[in-house]
Amino acid sequence: MTDLPTTAKAVIIGGGIVGVSTAYHLAKLGWTDTVLLERKKLTSGTTFHAAGLVGQLRSNANITQLLGYSVDLYNKLEAETGLGTGWKMNGGLRLACNEERWAEVKRQATTAHSFGLEMELLTPSEAQKLWPLMNVDDVIGAAFMPTDGQANPSDITQALAKGARMAGASIFEDTKVIDLEIEKGRIRAVITDKGRIECERVICCAGQWTREFAAKFGVNVPLVSMEHQYMVTEAIEGVTSNLPTLRDPDRLTYYKEEVGGLVMGGYEPNPIPWAKSGIPKGFHYSLLDSNFDHFEQLMELALGRVPALETAGIKTLTNGPESFTPDGNFIIGEAPELKNFFVGAGFNAFGIAAGGGAGMALAEWVHKGEPPFDLWSADIRRFGVPHFDTDWVRTRTVEAYAKHYTMAWPHEENRSGRPCRKSPLYDRLEKQGACFGEKLGWERPNWFADKSLGETPKDTYSFERQNWFDAVGREHRAAREAAALFDQSSFAKFVLKGPDALKALSWIASNDVDKPVGTLTYTQMLNDHAGIESDLTIGRIGEEEFYIVTGTGFATHDFDWIKRNISEGYNCQLFDVTSSRAVLTLMGPKARDILSAVTRDDISNESFPFGTLKPIGIAGCRADALRVTYVGELGWELHLPVEFATTVYDAIMAAGAEHGLVNAGYRAIESLRLEKGYRAWGSDIGPDHTPFESGLGWAVKLRKDIPFKGREAAQAQKAAGVKKLMACFTTDPSVVLLGRETIYRDGERVGWLTSGGFGYTVGKSIGYGYVRNPEGVTRAYVEAGSYELEVGTERVPCEVHMGPLYDPSMSRVKA
Repeated sequence: MTDLPTTAKAVIIGGGIVGVSTAYHLAKLGWTDTVLLERKKLTSGTTFHAAGLVGQLRSNANITQLLGYSVDLYNKLEAETGLGTGWKMNGGLRLACNEERWAEVKRQATTAHSFGLEMELLTPSEAQKLWPLMNVDDVIGAAFMPTDGQANPSDITQALAKGARMAGASIFEDTKVIDLEIEKGRIRAVITDKGRIECERVICCAGQWTREFAAKFGVNVPLVSMEHQYMVTEAIEGVTSNLPTLRDPDRLTYYKEEVGGLVMGGYEPNPIPWAKSGIPKGFHYSLLDSNFDHFEQLMELALGRVPALETAGIKTLTNGPESFTPDGNFIIGEAPELKNFFVGAGFNAFGIAAGGGAGMALAEWVHKGEPPFDLWSADIRRFGVPHFDTDWVRTRTVEAYAKHYTMAWPHEENRSGRPCRKSPLYDRLEKQGACFGEKLGWERPNWFADKSLGETPKDTYSFERQNWFDAVGREHRAAREAAALFDQSSFAKFVLKGPDALKALSWIASNDVDKPVGTLTYTQMLNDHAGIESDLTIGRIGEEEFYIVTGTGFATHDFDWIKRNISEGYNCQLFDVTSSRAVLTLMGPKARDILSAVTRDDISNESFPFGTLKPIGIAGCRADALRVTYVGELGWELHLPVEFATTVYDAIMAAGAEHGLVNAGYRAIESLRLEKGYRAWGSDIGPDHTPFESGLGWAVKLRKDIPFKGREAAQAQKAAGVKKLMACFTTDPSVVLLGRETIYRDGERVGWLTSGGFGYTVGKSIGYGYVRNPEGVTRAYVEAGSYELEVGTERVPCEVHMGPLYDPSMSRVKA
């Protein structure tokens, strides 16, 4: 086919592996009028110089599933298309050369078991039998995953292209996209150097060019280009075709076999950003000059592992730029700024591993308007305000690249690009010993060091109890026994107002929001399968006005979900007021005593019951007080204009001194909420979990004759029962639970922990996870089992609980 069509159902921009895979999968879904446009030749951007390792295991179950799909696809693609792909499932080895790395590898093995992957732990000598060329003098142990492999990037892309054409898609090379035609916020056409193609859906898979192109239309894609080098040797004696891929993170390097020689590359701690002023025009099938001086640090590390490299002939040192992201994960999904503009980019040098699955997911997203499963960790909507600034994105991405093979510590915080967004209380809290973490650019106090005890407000990372454990315990106990004040100014806060605001929210929210002014409603927002897309609090502040509060990291996602689900023609407007409102959260049994000392308003239980909000006066400020909790104690969130934050904070702290009030941070919140059984969106609940599976069915308005999005699916599931059910697990306090530990019921694997931590009041380690059974799960079924958790490949006994560990009657919350 040589003539460019004038219309198409979907247009894909970019002919690398992700774009071609998307075309392949769309065509398989029946979208035979899909058109892929590549400005030069297929693979000529960055795909052609990829190293081609295909690993599967990630810390997220669904990303692991997506990579597993790639493996399944690559296993059959050559037979389907008749084109060689260079794919071979030769397995993957990962080494550990110190005790901390060995602890990490054992945790990774447990994660693999949780997700249904085979991963076995090996001794150094067993690993050497699989990889005879390596020196194992410093190796403590290794993990082997037999289903990992490697592929030839160009060959596998060409095979996918043939499969796409066989299924009906059209692919045009040497066709440059110049512009998009957009009318009233809707895509109308793609403009190329060879003509106009009318279409309504565009999928941008343009690799490192994606950010600049998408920005022309107001779409933010946070990625930048980084130099990435690898070496290819001549044939080396002993290198066989079935040699597994090898990752040696303690030496920052990876290896794979190629034509009897080795490919060796890695992730240096001082990476080099590329194209700071923009990608040069005409850059295709192009490489950068080899930087032997920079590569030398990796070569020295590699020689200690593979001595044969010292005498091996070097074919090439390839230096190819690739797109990397600020958090090391790829970017996929429909852009919140432009309807029907989809993105698949920023693959952080694992585009070949992700290519098959990412193309499948993008195609499903375009086809059905939703991903095949929860892809939040890769969703384009996980980004926000700081990510519009390319300098900030580059600064953070340099750190992410440099940490690619460093230890993935629990609770690790990024260091770069900080501070970015600061609460008005930042300086005060810093002086009082706050150790800050960061989310979506916001500095948030994680815990407070007591300098009189010799504590320093700095995290010391470990797979055991970390240095903040005792400090968080103090904050936890203060919240339970006296009071704690949390700075939660980073909460995302929206206002929906207008004559149709109630109608809009009644449709979007699964709980009943048609309540009197001054009422708070905890609710989920469901998709059409009853999966939980948002989990938030809505306050009715007027007949036609609602105040919506959600988590810091969900600002872009939740705003987009609400906005796109307001029915067409409704007269209401959604505003983001996050930056104008500070939030002080006062919690604990002494909270009423403290608040009473700074306000003349009646805050008695009779006048101000749980689940209500009203304005109160504090130190010259009108604060909106929300009587709600995420820690399981009496308390209020005080939402107030930012200019009053320091004055109100000082007044509360002064009044609280005699009552034992302390500053507290987000790690205490996590411990407190685990004891109380509150769910966290993004881990415990999400689009793959329904209210009835997660124990939140009480917040769904099925008893009322009110239509809402997801109602039919929720009703059907309630009637039919569920096949997974969330439960709480407790075990010995010496066991460190982090999430992703495997759950065994009566000796059979039934799921994994979605979150884990420690409960200082109950004195036990706590985890939450779903017990699965294809035949159905009930509370009685869960409680009838005997349970163990696999933690770092070791099984430990645990107890199961179906109710809150702390204050199940809610008497403290409603005191």
